[in-house]
Amino acid sequence: MPGKLKYILLDCDNTLCQSERLAFEACADLTNEVLEKHNIEARYDTDSLLEDFVGHNFRNMLVGLQKKHEFQMEPKEVDDYVAQELGRVTKKLSEKATECPGVTEQLEWCKAQGYPMSVVSTSAKPRVLASLKKCNLMRFFTEEHVYSAASSLDPPSSKPDPAVYFHACKELGVKPEECLTVEDSKSGATAGMRAGIPLIGYVGIYGLEEGKEKMESMAKLLTEQTKANVIMYDWKEFPECVKKIEESM
Repeated sequence: MPGKLKYILLDCDNTLCQSERLAFEACADLTNEVLEKHNIEARYDTDSLLEDFVGHNFRNMLVGLQKKHEFQMEPKEVDDYVAQELGRVTKKLSEKATECPGVTEQLEWCKAQGYPMSVVSTSAKPRVLASLKKCNLMRFFTEEHVYSAASSLDPPSSKPDPAVYFHACKELGVKPEECLTVEDSKSGATAGMRAGIPLIGYVGIYGLEEGKEKMESMAKLLTEQTKANVIMYDWKEFPECVKKIEESM
C-alpha cells in the first residue's frame, strides 16, 4: 500500500452523493409540522433549513429548533418525528440521489492503489445506504464499514462531535492520525479536526449548487476554522490531495 496512509474515511452527503438538498426538501414540511404543533410562527423552506442546519442529522436539528424557537419536545415525540423523517428522506434518496461529479473515477483510483475505504456520516445508516446504492457506490464499501453517528453509536450523536470518527477508527483498528477524511460542511470538518484526522475540505458541491462565491467562502471557512489540510474543488484533484497529506504525515 502506498505511503503512510492506512485508511480513507469519507463523508457521504454532498461529498460522495448529492443528497443534502434532497434530504432537506424531504424534511422541510415535517419541520414546519413540528413548529405548527408547538404554536411557533416561523416556517422553513429547503434553503433556509439548509442555511441553519446543513451537516446536522434530524435529531440534532430538532434540538436546534427547540433552542432557537424556545419550545420543548418530549423524548417520545422526538423519536416519532425522527422515524418519520428517516422514512421520507430514505425514500427520496433511493429515487433521486446522484453522485458528486467525478466520485466513481476517484474511488476506482483508491481501489487500484490499494487504499481501504470507509464511510463515516452523521446521517442515519438507512439513509446513507440508500444514497450509496442509488449512486452505485456500495461496490467500494462493505455495509459493515459504513458508520453513522445516528445509528452506530449508543447514544446517537452528530457531527461536530468527533465520536463517530473515534468509533470508526476503533472498529477499523487504525489511529485517527493514520487516516484522512473528506468533508464538505463545517460540522463534519470540525468533527474530523477534533478527532485529529488529516482533512480534505471538498467545496466543489457549493460551486455546483450555489455558485462560485459560496464555494470560495466555504474554502476559506474550512481552511481557517476547521484547519483543513488541503481544499479540493473538484474530485479529479483527489490523488494530488492525498499525495499532499501523505507528504505531511
